[in-house]
Amino acid sequence: MQLNPTTRHLRGLARRIPATLVLLGILIIAGVLAGGLWQPFAESPLFPSVAYGLPALEAGRWWTPITGALFVDAPWVYIFILPALVGMGYLEFRRGSRVAATYFLVGQIFSVVAAAAFLWGAAFLPWVWAQHQATVLDVGPSGGIFACIAAALGLLPSPWRLRAWTTFIACLSVSFLYWGSLPDLEHVFAVALVLAADRSLRPQRVSVREQRMIASIVVGALGAMDIIGYVTPMTGPFGSSGATDGSWLEVLINTAVVLFIALSLHHGRRWAWIVLMAYTALNLGIVLFTIALGLTEDIAALEADLGADLTSVVASAMLWVLAGVYFVLVRGAFHARPRAALGDSPAPDVEEVKTVLRASGGGTLSWMTTWEGMSYARFGPGIVAFQRRSGVALALADPLGPVDTRAQTTRAFIESAEADDLVPCFFSADEATRAAVPAGWRSIVVADDTVVDLPGLQFAGKAWGAVRTSLNRGQREGMTFRLSRLGDETWGVRQQLRAISESWVGDKGLPEMGFTLGTLHEAGDPEVRVALAISPDGDVDGFLSWLPVYGDGVVRGWTLDLMRRREGGFGPVMEYLIGSSAQQFSAEGAEVMSLSGAPLAHEYPADAGVIADLQTRMAAMLEPVYGFASLHRFKQKFNPRYETLYLLYRDEADLARIGAALTRAFLPHATLRQFAAAGVDLVRHEH
Repeated sequence: MQLNPTTRHLRGLARRIPATLVLLGILIIAGVLAGGLWQPFAESPLFPSVAYGLPALEAGRWWTPITGALFVDAPWVYIFILPALVGMGYLEFRRGSRVAATYFLVGQIFSVVAAAAFLWGAAFLPWVWAQHQATVLDVGPSGGIFACIAAALGLLPSPWRLRAWTTFIACLSVSFLYWGSLPDLEHVFAVALVLAADRSLRPQRVSVREQRMIASIVVGALGAMDIIGYVTPMTGPFGSSGATDGSWLEVLINTAVVLFIALSLHHGRRWAWIVLMAYTALNLGIVLFTIALGLTEDIAALEADLGADLTSVVASAMLWVLAGVYFVLVRGAFHARPRAALGDSPAPDVEEVKTVLRASGGGTLSWMTTWEGMSYARFGPGIVAFQRRSGVALALADPLGPVDTRAQTTRAFIESAEADDLVPCFFSADEATRAAVPAGWRSIVVADDTVVDLPGLQFAGKAWGAVRTSLNRGQREGMTFRLSRLGDETWGVRQQLRAISESWVGDKGLPEMGFTLGTLHEAGDPEVRVALAISPDGDVDGFLSWLPVYGDGVVRGWTLDLMRRREGGFGPVMEYLIGSSAQQFSAEGAEVMSLSGAPLAHEYPADAGVIADLQTRMAAMLEPVYGFASLHRFKQKFNPRYETLYLLYRDEADLARIGAALTRAFLPHATLRQFAAAGVDLVRHEH
């Protein structure tokens, strides 16, 4: 019988995680046989003989760390245990059944035995919590499962690994310090064992951005502890206390303040760090004052006299002091200034950028960095052209300046943007820039630059048939080709070009795109050349604009920007214009002619993955509006070679903001009505 793809996928997955599925089956079967699925297992007569804990080990029931893992003590615990097995399943899927089973068994046994040993020693102290937990019995596989989850976190790619560890430890700390049951203690030992074994948590040497994120998570966790202690009883190792009396308005205000401080730390605000350190110093004073009181006064009597609960106050204050050590260590991460200029002062202007381009050269898209709307950041002799959109420093193409400094300029731009709370990324960057970004950065192919090598160019052979035919037809029909500057043309010609462009834009429903797609305004640059196809009647049937590509102080090539044609004019006008331009550029001694890249038109291999599928779908939807795919197919007539252009970014968490930034960069003047109208067209096409 033929299986459908979903069934085959599930069967394949089941074959990869047999240990996880066996444990799941054991838990369900044991729950059915012992009745633990519908009533507390602690009420079962079987409980004392299989449950683990210090009393069981003292009584010689050495088997209980294993037998206790087969049962769950209450039906509601299944709600948490079963989803938690996903962590074990992920570990097994990635590293195999033997590794996952080892982590589970060692983690389960170690957490139970270590917790019992700890409580045995702590119970000799005047520590009420330890003395109580030393009498408790427990069942459940959570120690082993937590060990597997911790091991699975170490398999996540950077920077998600550090973020997941920070969040996991924050939740673990809240659970242990505020409720502090025997299972919570076992979880701490299980996770500590994995941390000691695989050393996957390494917060040192992380980026400024990660230091800020960790600080904000820590503050959020500490705030949650304060709020939880305010509204619920505390039964953790620091003592027991009742919920604090007060209104929900106070809780909401406290929550808002904590969230605001945490968000400001995430954005690197210096004032938030100063407020945080002042609050940490206050908590340090509380701890020292309480210790001094404890040496001279009876704390229990003092609490009764004051009507205050010093237990929860000291617990919270101690955590803030410990966290304050981290805040001091990463103090350099909190210097962000909103709207601060990036790079060295003074910032370059467009004339300096053009001077650097002429002297040091650049890529086929580098002249686009001289267009309006760009900002510039200087880093020594290097310059990065970028736009600040939606909290993103959106760098266009590759860094400018001497070739041997461009990698250093790339890293300096990233560090400067992160320091000022901007998301750095590079759009349409080449392989050299891709190699220069920090390890762990991601890349997405956004276009293939189509490059025609001009030395010795001959339109001979079958491959050039379409171009050769258009040139011959243009000659027969009396077409005239002219390569000039827009400013050198007559007023009448310029008006024709404007009318052709306005007619083209009017058909799209959206305004002309920007960023890497120019307009007639950019074509007016004296260094930009325009190619005209003029009919025997004197009408302009089509035109192109060509951007200079500098290298070694001279123009070594040209990049195609605008392509516009008049309705009803000469049919193969674009082939005619590009072919004629190539002939003239070759005769002038130019090395390359770039037909530029069509966004969302990259040809992906069959195994390219989800990102490729997403971009392919977007390209299909946008095709009726902008025709990227048809433009890409048109350029293939000129037998180009392809150079891949990338979007370079830190990680997937930045993609939403980068997407918003690119939308505003490409369509800076589009209105909501235009977006809505275009969206209707896209949906109509999709249906």
